[in-house]
Amino acid sequence: MPKRIVLISCVSKKLSRSAKAKDLYISTLFKLNLKYAKKLEPDKIFILSAKYGLLPLGQEIEPYEQTLNNMRSNEIKQWASRVLDQIKQVCSINETEFTFLAGDKYRKYLLPHIKNAQIPLEGLRIGEQLQRLKGLVT
Repeated sequence: MPKRIVLISCVSKKLSRSAKAKDLYISTLFKLNLKYAKKLEPDKIFILSAKYGLLPLGQEIEPYEQTLNNMRSNEIKQWASRVLDQIKQVCSINETEFTFLAGDKYRKYLLPHIKNAQIPLEGLRIGEQLQRLKGLVT
């Protein structure tokens, strides 16, 4: 069972055709987050997708227009509950160290259930995250 998992949030900038999840998201922020995640050498990397929940990098998916930013808090809670169920299928939630490369909306209702979480870019605006990530991956 994985002991270290990195969770990266999805982004709105996507290819216009179906692709593996790791290739579908094409924003600079996503690409830098993925590069940094790989540098951490975790056991697994997943994408937190507003549509699919916990998304393996290699899963083939269709492009979509869905974001937690447009959802009400009860909808985000339902999404988080689904993601927690998906996480429990791939690891022991209490024995795994999670690194979140994801915004507050993606973390808010997950964090209370996770004992060991790191948020290396917490509190940074997008531009600051990009700057920090560029320094971390070079």
